[in-house]
Amino acid sequence: MLQRNRRSSSLALSAVALVGALSLTACGSDDNNPTTTASGSAPATGASISCGKNGSLLGAGSTAQAPAIDVWKNLYAASCSGTTVNYSGGGSGAGVQQFNQGKVQFAGTDFALKPADVDASKAVCTGGKAIDLPMVGGLVSLVYNVDNLDNLVLDGPTAAKIFDSQITKWNDPAIAALNPGAKLPDADIQSFHRSDDSGTTFNLTSYFAKTSGGAWSAAPDKAWKGKGGQSANGSAGVAAQIKQVKNSIGYAELSYAQTNNLKSAQIGTGAAKPVAATAANAAATLASSTVVGADGDLALSLDYGTKADNAYPIVLVTYEIVCDKGNKADTLDTLKGFLTYTASDAAQKAVGEKGYVPMPAAIGDKVKAAVTNLG
Repeated sequence: MLQRNRRSSSLALSAVALVGALSLTACGSDDNNPTTTASGSAPATGASISCGKNGSLLGAGSTAQAPAIDVWKNLYAASCSGTTVNYSGGGSGAGVQQFNQGKVQFAGTDFALKPADVDASKAVCTGGKAIDLPMVGGLVSLVYNVDNLDNLVLDGPTAAKIFDSQITKWNDPAIAALNPGAKLPDADIQSFHRSDDSGTTFNLTSYFAKTSGGAWSAAPDKAWKGKGGQSANGSAGVAAQIKQVKNSIGYAELSYAQTNNLKSAQIGTGAAKPVAATAANAAATLASSTVVGADGDLALSLDYGTKADNAYPIVLVTYEIVCDKGNKADTLDTLKGFLTYTASDAAQKAVGEKGYVPMPAAIGDKVKAAVTNLG
């Protein structure tokens, strides 16, 4: 478990404060004198933007970050005439694969690259390798559809047993103990998980591995290893199934829970009270993260086992995967311009109302420095 210190505490306060100031209009800026774009017009985002050469960027991967990328690419294109960013989902595993095949300039993944992925990237990153840039903060919400149950509480062991088909009834004694007085139906639990390789799955199972007390026996993995349940493709697919199927439960990023008006379980962590799935509560956990990557890589260690008050434990960070050296010369300036913008305060604020969590400023500064050094 990560140890909180004075620096982490200050990061938590700044992250929570940042969440409170979120606005999709992105009216804030990195400075008060935004630069002009390549077309000569002022940036529509309110942030200082370097457009680079006009052109197109291709990205793919994490569906967790897809709504955030949609916001960013539209704001960026509005400021940089002639520049487009195209991003397709498909899941984190597919994104890393496409990147290492040289099909995209960046990939989104909800889990840091493994050594084998880095080795494979050297074939497309001439003279360099792929690195992780933490760009999108968020949380994994345990979404459910049960009539007359608005404040469901789950903890690590109980949630793990539900998703592993060890608990199969909504009125199971373990669920009832966490929800005294709740009207739990005598109904079968319909659980849903991701069918594709998913960083969201990796983060959820990392939480199970840390907190289930052995109830979840598999190691954290991007591929689903639980027993039973039904599958759906992507976060959007899982959310759609939960919305349609009564007495169901699944997992998806908070942005998908909000878009589909789904209920999210509170998590019992050992804190003074169960913790709600909110951006502010996830920010407290993300602020305690530390960089564990080396040689330019900014992979983070996340505290899934936090017991701090108002700290939501099932958090995720989506990384943008790029070459540290060996990027394509014709798109390098645009890649650096886009990623510098996405790491800015204005861009982070712009995705707040989509259910995302602004990355702590100290991490954002490291990302911007890394982007500057891309070659």
